[in-house]
Amino acid sequence: MSRKLATLTREIEACRACPRLVAWREESAAKPPRRFAGEDYWARPVPGFGDPAARLLVVGLAPAAHGGNRTGRVFTGDSSGDFLFAALHRAGFANQPTSTRRGDGLALADAYVLAPVRCAPPDNRPTPGEFDRCRPFFVRELALLPDVLVLLALGGLAWASTLRVLAEAGASTPRPAPAFGHGAAARIDVPGRGPVTLLGSYHVSRQNTNTGRLTPEMLDSVLARAREALAPGR
Repeated sequence: MSRKLATLTREIEACRACPRLVAWREESAAKPPRRFAGEDYWARPVPGFGDPAARLLVVGLAPAAHGGNRTGRVFTGDSSGDFLFAALHRAGFANQPTSTRRGDGLALADAYVLAPVRCAPPDNRPTPGEFDRCRPFFVRELALLPDVLVLLALGGLAWASTLRVLAEAGASTPRPAPAFGHGAAARIDVPGRGPVTLLGSYHVSRQNTNTGRLTPEMLDSVLARAREALAPGR
């Protein structure tokens, strides 16, 4: 990890800008469900995770109260992470299919994962103001990942947040803005980075994976498109 990325990580972990989120992440840690009773919760903002030389950036929504908020690593310790990292493993972006805790040996190759909102929100629903206050972290983190050429947004809110961040980076986004959908794709020119590909997938939440709205094959297909977009000469 570069010195600048490490500095940003420490800033993220120390943030207390959103009183509602601070209260919820700490309350969740103080009153865990029985299956996590006695565990030492992270209960702080959760920074991004992965390969600093990544060309693929996966954008989620926010940490889960008893997932990333517990473990301190994005998409770690819950069913959403199980689904996502298994797919990244099948696609060759992760060295193992599971993500249970920090220090479990998971490493990403050519991929980085972050959440636009860094603290667990009540009901998994960040407010627009919370997105706004957290956006500078996303902007800075993307700037410190100079090799990113493909961004995979998990869900409509991640898609919208990514478009805003690209606009802040000086990108000329099409008008009307590209619409989100599973398998949606948009090519966007970013000054100093060149053309990037924005891909969309339904979020890996249990609400989608347990109902069949998002299947492993569907996510594999989107990751295959990411691989194709990263192929030499594309």
